[in-house]
Formats: sequence, C-alpha cells, structure tokens
Amino acid sequence: MDITGRKLFVKALLEEGVDTIFAYPGGMVTDIVDELYRQDAIEVVLPRHEQALVHEAEGYARATGKPGICLVTSGPGATNTITAIADAHYDSIPLIIFTGQVPLDLIGNDAFQEVDIVGMTRSITKYGVTVRDRKDLGRIIKMAFTIATTGKPGPVLIDIPKNIQTQLGSPEYPSHVQIRGYKPNETVHIGQLKKAYKLLKQAKRPLILAGGGINIAGAQEKLTAFAEKANVPVVTTIMGKGTMEDGHPLYVGNCGMHGRYAANKAVSECDVLFSIGTRFNDRITGDLNEFAPKAQIVHIDIDTASISRNVVVDVPVVSDANIALDRLIEWAEYKNTEKWQARIAEWEKENPLQMRRDKGLSPQTIMEGINEVFPEGIVVTDVGQHQMWATQFIRLNRKKQMITSGGLGTMGFGFPAAIGAKIGAPEKDVVCITGDGGFQMNMQELATAMCQDTPITVCVLNNYYLGMVRQMQQLFYGKRYGITCLRRRKGCPAGCKGPNEACPPYEPDFVKLAESYGAHGIRVTEPDQVEDALRQAKTWTDAPTLIEFMIATEELVLPMVKGGNPMSEMILK
Repeated sequence: MDITGRKLFVKALLEEGVDTIFAYPGGMVTDIVDELYRQDAIEVVLPRHEQALVHEAEGYARATGKPGICLVTSGPGATNTITAIADAHYDSIPLIIFTGQVPLDLIGNDAFQEVDIVGMTRSITKYGVTVRDRKDLGRIIKMAFTIATTGKPGPVLIDIPKNIQTQLGSPEYPSHVQIRGYKPNETVHIGQLKKAYKLLKQAKRPLILAGGGINIAGAQEKLTAFAEKANVPVVTTIMGKGTMEDGHPLYVGNCGMHGRYAANKAVSECDVLFSIGTRFNDRITGDLNEFAPKAQIVHIDIDTASISRNVVVDVPVVSDANIALDRLIEWAEYKNTEKWQARIAEWEKENPLQMRRDKGLSPQTIMEGINEVFPEGIVVTDVGQHQMWATQFIRLNRKKQMITSGGLGTMGFGFPAAIGAKIGAPEKDVVCITGDGGFQMNMQELATAMCQDTPITVCVLNNYYLGMVRQMQQLFYGKRYGITCLRRRKGCPAGCKGPNEACPPYEPDFVKLAESYGAHGIRVTEPDQVEDALRQAKTWTDAPTLIEFMIATEELVLPMVKGGNPMSEMILK
C-alpha cells in the first residue's frame, strides 16, 4: 500500500535510529510536524530560533556521535539556519537539515517564503538537493544519512516541497544506497605512511601535531598509544584539545595564536612535524613562510583537499586517523627524545601559562574552579576571550569532553550547543562557558533549556565588552574602543578610552534574566565565591543555573600572536 511522503519521512528517521529531532514549525513543514505528532519514538525539541536549533543539533551530535537532525520551514526558517550550517561544515559535524519548500509548481514564481536554500548553502554542505519526485524521497534521505556520517563528516541539506510531503508513493525505505561519485577513503597508502614514519624515526626533534580529526574519529587512545610507544611529544590545535589527556608527560599543550609558549616554540624548533587531522588554518600557522621553518612536515588527513592547501608538506597521507594510527602503532619504536623533551620543559619554565591574580576575579581561577567541581562531563564554550581561557586552563581527560566552535568561530554557539549536548547525554554534567556578548546572541534558549529539563550550568564571564575585539583594540588600535563596549549609550562621550565612574549600568541583569525564565541565577564577584557557586549549581537539578562572573575589563588572553605574524613572535606580557 502506498503511503504519503510525510509518513515515509518519519519511517526513514525511525529506521535510521533517530531518537531526537530539533524542529521549528512553519507553513511548508506542517504536514511533517503533524506526522511527528502521531508518534512517540522520536522526541521533538522546539527551540526558540532556527540558528540556535542547528547549534543544538551540533551539540547533540558532538556529545553522542550520532548525526543531528533538524527540521525547519521554507524562507526565513531556512535562511536562519545558514550560519550554523556553516559552523558544522567547518568543524565537520554530521547534520541532516530538512527544509520545507513551496510546492514544485510554485518554485521560481517568487512565492511566499520561497528561497533557493540549496543554492545558498551549496558551498557549506557536503550535499544538498531539492526532492522533485516522490519516488526519490526514500533514496535521497538514505543518501543524506550516508553522506553526512561517512568520510569527513558534515552537514547535508534536503529540501522537501510541500506537495512531495502529501503525495502517495512506495512505502519502501532502502537499507543501503549506491551513490555515484561518492567513495570516501577507507584505506591508507602504506608506502606513503612508511615514508612518513621513516621521517619520524630519523628525527632528532620530532613533534606530533594533533588536530580535531582525531577527536572526530574517536582515535584519542590510539594517538596516546602511538606517542607513548614512539616517545614523541604532542601539541594540539584548539579542536584537537582532548586528543591527549591534560597532565600527560608527553603533552605540551595547544599551539597557535593563543597557544602555550612552549608549544609554539616546539613547532618552530622541531625537525619533523608529524601532523594528524588538522587543516593548518591561519590561527595555527601565522605567517606561512615562517611556520615550522626547520621541519619536514607530514600531513595525515581524511580529506584530500585539505592536504598541502595551506602548508605545502613533504609527505602527504590520505587516511582516516584510526586506520593510519593502527599501522603506526604496529611500527613504532621507542626513540630517545629526552634532551628534546627537556628543552621543551625549559621553555615551559621560562614562560609558564599563568594569569595575574591581583586584578580581582581571574578567568584562570574560574576555570580552575570548574576543573575542581566538574572533573567529568562536557564543557561547551562560546567564542571569544572566554573560549581561549577555557582552551588554556580547562583540563580534559577521557571522561571529560570539550565542545567549541573552531573553524567559523560563531558567537552564539555555546549556550544552545550545551543544551543539545545535555539532551544527547542527560547523564553527564554539562557546563557552558560563555561571554556576556555571545550569550546575548541566543539567550532566548533559556526557554528551551527550561522546557527540555536540561539543568546545565551556564558560566557567563562578564567584562562589559566584546572582549576579543576589545583586546585587539587595546593592543593594536590605540585603545580606540569602537562599538565593543556593551554599556555604551548615545549620551556617552566620543573617544572613550575605557571604563570609568561615569559609565552607565550594564544591561541586562543576567541574574534577573535567568530568574525570569524560572532558572537559577548567581552573581560572583570574588575569587573565594567561585567554587561555592559552582557546587551550588551542581546541586540544582530542577533547572539550569546561570552564574555571572564579574571579571576585569582589561583582562587579556596571553600569549597572543598578531594575525599574519610568525608564531615565534608571541606577545607574552
């Protein structure tokens, strides 16, 4: 018996094992929404904005390892998702975004809420298509799940016209599908990998650079095993943080624009840089002509297009991190790198990662409090100074994960992603670290957090400014704080050089805002209040808790390398 497209849609999700869909209603998806209402196996989450909806799906995907499923209507519903789709694209997060579309006979007629969402997102999706025939619906949905979750993961967008949702057709949903031209790499070129390992074996100052691809592949333990067996120190990108546990004797720390002094020095002085799962973006390399100037570079990545795109490498290897590391562990032999490790330790001693604690409440103190009170669980950050402090001072282990926006650097990501992570992993503690600017971009999701019973702890670091840009204005633009002060009003004088007694009050009052939604609110102004506030938040399991941490306006993220400069030119004080 034939069934409607909307019934096949729900059947497909059930057969794919989907348990959660993040959805916002609208005219062109009402039929699908009605069909979802008729079943109980899939939980339907109603966010308060479509951008936040996709960020929640990202957090869910990162916490569970399963694809995040989204449903929005046509027109503005679809266009509101674009920023978050781009975020998932750059960070290789598997998502399937279903958008409603006007009926086929109206496409191209400037119908109400008609947009070419497939064309708009073509450069930020692995695959996007408008379903133009009911008989293709099942096959296209199966393709979406296959493409989003295999090879280098990423977002897929399926645009479903309203008439396709109501048309009758076959009830069959395929168990597998052949996709012409899509063949994700599932092997490794042994000859190339042997060349790569030979370089490492001969090196006197070898260094492993671990990127986010290792976390995506779930190859953290294999990386650690390889590094230990070969006795080679490891640095990470921001997205690679967590690939090796903090505190491991071979782990140096993050490198890059705000990386540790010792990590950046190690990259500059190593003779072989053995990189796995990184794109070598500008935040890691700085001046390309001065990046790892003394090293031969190995690049292992699942994405052929990423290799030698930014940094021309000596030995390219196209491979999933798991497959490559399995072989490397087999071949690895212990190297005597004690002198090299001692040199790295000297650099760490020369300029340890440490913030001043004489300016009141220090971001480092806040991160150390989170480490103490939340030794396990998921830490989600937004984007800005607080993100960098979190990547510097939050300690990760096999039971503690960090989720952040790396490639796109999307303000407003953190809070909804934390909600999605808690929905996906309700048994885990989830802490969101955000700034007063980024939090305001999606703070309406407090309603979603309340309705979904997600008692996350939201740490808002409030310095009254859009801190990362303010830091650049302080260091490089003569303290000309253009449109970064969040207290500034029309009556403020021109040419303000920073906060003073005449500054107007800050809006909103975050504690009252949280309480207005039914959540808990705490304000922390002194260092000795940090752990008590966090412990109190951990005990409140009936609702989210927002803790506003009042930090100094002039706090800086250091070290820092000015954009485009060599990573050896670090601002330390």
